[in-house]
Amino acid sequence: MDRLRLVMTETPFPAAALDDDHVFAVWAAEQAGARLLAVRGAGLEGRALKDAGDAAAQEVLAGLLAAHRPGDHVLSEEARDDRSRLQASRVWIIDPLDGTREYSEPPRDDWAVHVALWVDGELTAGAVAQPQLGETFSTASPSVVAPRTSERPRIAVSRSRPPAFVAALAAEIDAELVPMGSAGVKVMSVVRDLADAYVHAGGQYEWDNAAPVAVARAAGLFCSRVDGSELVYNKSDVSLPDLIVCRPELASSIIDFVKRHGTD
Repeated sequence: MDRLRLVMTETPFPAAALDDDHVFAVWAAEQAGARLLAVRGAGLEGRALKDAGDAAAQEVLAGLLAAHRPGDHVLSEEARDDRSRLQASRVWIIDPLDGTREYSEPPRDDWAVHVALWVDGELTAGAVAQPQLGETFSTASPSVVAPRTSERPRIAVSRSRPPAFVAALAAEIDAELVPMGSAGVKVMSVVRDLADAYVHAGGQYEWDNAAPVAVARAAGLFCSRVDGSELVYNKSDVSLPDLIVCRPELASSIIDFVKRHGTD
């Protein structure tokens, strides 16, 4: 990778983003990423760095959405839930800093910025920026997932709280577990052919996976709840505790395992 791409810098509003939600999502995620890199380099540590990062990224995204998408509603991890979004046609679902713990542990790069747009029942645009890598994955220029390069399936799991049922799943389908940080990074690992599946149960919210799912779907990956049912966004209850993102050829075996054994 070109070393110049390893540092995101704040860039002017691109003319294409005026009308193109895909381009806007990318630009907004990268602006928040640039601010997060600046905050991370300011000498803060621990809880102070976590809090400063959350606040700075929220400020950037909220300001950009207010300025450039003033008629839209926003659902964010870092802001009060405006329930009027439930009657809205367009809702941005954002996680200004996904993987706060990893962000607070330089030089870890497994944290992300999520920006997704929901329109009339569907995710229509999304961007996941991984600022420390200088990379953004999006629906503006969807990735093409190449044929699997590993002999055994790889399942991305939490490095700190891997669900026990995923270890049993891995044993059944002869997969290896690949620990890593944020939810967005785990989904992007499937997009990037660093893993072949991400299977999670036990607690997430809409902002944790809306943008990653939008990007993964655009890349041709399978996305669902762990029982195979549809992922639904902009709900009154924003809990979305489980999901599967995987190569299509693995979906049936994963869903079958969950139906037979559950996730306890």
